[in-house]
Amino acid sequence: MTNKKYHSALFGILIVLCACESPVEKLSADIRKALPGENGFYAVAFKDLQTDEMVLINENESFHAASTMKTPVMIEVFKQSDEGKFSMTDSILVKNEFKSIVDGSSFSLKSEDDSEPEIYKKVGAKEPISAVVYDMIIASSNLATNILIELVDAKKVTQTMRGYGANDIQVLRGVEDSKAFAKGLNNSVTAHDLMLIFEKIAKGEAVNAKASEAMKIILLDQKFNTMIPAKLPKEVRVAHKTGWITGVHHDSGIVYLPDGRMYVLVLLSKNLKDEKAGVETLAGISEMIYRHVVADK
Repeated sequence: MTNKKYHSALFGILIVLCACESPVEKLSADIRKALPGENGFYAVAFKDLQTDEMVLINENESFHAASTMKTPVMIEVFKQSDEGKFSMTDSILVKNEFKSIVDGSSFSLKSEDDSEPEIYKKVGAKEPISAVVYDMIIASSNLATNILIELVDAKKVTQTMRGYGANDIQVLRGVEDSKAFAKGLNNSVTAHDLMLIFEKIAKGEAVNAKASEAMKIILLDQKFNTMIPAKLPKEVRVAHKTGWITGVHHDSGIVYLPDGRMYVLVLLSKNLKDEKAGVETLAGISEMIYRHVVADK
């Protein structure tokens, strides 16, 4: 082979090599193709905690937080407990009267609108703070959330998130503050920021290792499993927190593989015309990411 022909062939090989996508680039491209532009808007944040490889799609887009803001609230509760402001075993009054951030007027929640109605039977009694946190996360109790936000202060939740590098998570208020909602004063999150805080929990850096482990155990008991865990093998454990309101369905958490590997995944959506189809899409993306991680072993 002449030098000219050799160099031409080598150049052709290099072009082919350069055109090839890496596995994570292919995963990102496949996820983008799977996101239906005609049914809502989506964000994805994935990070493999062994390799640090990531897929980030619309990661800085702001979404109504729905119940995903309950994870930052949980972190703040554990943080203030660690600071000695109270103990997780201390009792707290179960109440159903809260103040709007707009004008301080009172409002109450309705049990029929809550995903955890049982706690309403305890109004007027006291419960351990740890039990209220558990109800807030695993059953997504709105009443439990408002009780805890009143305890720790929403502004301090946001301040702690800033300290963790989550610069766009905004926790302004509790749930069902209709006056605040009417004025657009809503809690908000981004996929990037939720990825950051779940990575801290996974690495034992949310408050401290002991608190992170306690939070992980709570998150593993999540009752709502239609997205990240839905299409994964039963031996795969997911410590996660969902969130939904009309047109919005989210999931965010840590995926633990049987071999000890783990990754963080955040799936957000808004403006869903067909919510069932949107949830199915997100569950399918979770499965795609799982298969990528397993194949990359």
